[in-house]
Amino acid sequence: MKGPLFYSKILLFGEYGIIKDSKGLSIPYNFYNGALKAENNSTPEAISSNESLKRFALYLKELDKDLVTFDIDTLQDDVEAGMYFDSSIPQGYGVGSSGALVAAIYDKYANDKITVLENLTREKLLKLKAVFSEMESFFHGKSSGLDPLNSYLSLPILINSKDNIEATGIPSQKTEGKGAVFLIDSGIVGETAPMVSIFMENMKNEGFRSMLKDQFIKHTDACVDDFLKGDIKSLFKNTKQLSKVVLNNFKPMIPSQFHELWKKGIETNDYYLKLCGSGGGGYILGFTENIDRAQEALKGQKLEVVYNF
Repeated sequence: MKGPLFYSKILLFGEYGIIKDSKGLSIPYNFYNGALKAENNSTPEAISSNESLKRFALYLKELDKDLVTFDIDTLQDDVEAGMYFDSSIPQGYGVGSSGALVAAIYDKYANDKITVLENLTREKLLKLKAVFSEMESFFHGKSSGLDPLNSYLSLPILINSKDNIEATGIPSQKTEGKGAVFLIDSGIVGETAPMVSIFMENMKNEGFRSMLKDQFIKHTDACVDDFLKGDIKSLFKNTKQLSKVVLNNFKPMIPSQFHELWKKGIETNDYYLKLCGSGGGGYILGFTENIDRAQEALKGQKLEVVYNF
């Protein structure tokens, strides 16, 4: 048995902000994926994944029955028989490794599941998000449920606010375009939970709260609108502002060896960097109007282009 593939995701805009009701835009990233596999496999990865699934099954058993129920017996039998999640999605990189696993388990074992083929009303999307939020909390404390939602639907998701989300279309890519969104591999595994607790601690400070509302959320919302409208000129203007705000206010989330590169991008306009997910390591997201210039300026870094303008 091999289950269907579930893809990684990239939150283009909205990291941290969506906790406080900013807009957000999340897109599937098909370069990485994962699937449930049933055959016995003695690699360390498969054994560790199988162990984790055993604990996950016990956790799912305790979830609110009014929200969601699972065929726990079948799940536990499959796990006992050696089932694991076979994934190429790097963990701790901000591209949704636990989200894809949650989507795969829901797809295979949830009772009365909402399927992708239905007419996805806002109510259904919010119900799915609530279910996924509870499921994914097993992996890192508090989860918005967006990563699994993105992975499950394999569609771009527009977050207007906490309780207003919709599947959306994004402008089609211009393969010849010089403009690009890219990922840089920081070479460090990021942990979501500690980063989120730094953020929550900062939120107790009134200055930080007003910066979030007046600068961070303002530019994030503008970036989402620009991206969806295809207004590239305005998008880069707002991304530059966002990159500045993050450098000034989210330093702990940026690996220290990237502080200078981050600043250099803003000063030269060759590229603008932003957090990919919660930061602290993993991938860093970059935006550039000229990918050749950015590659030259970021020589020695591993760049992966994910979208062309």
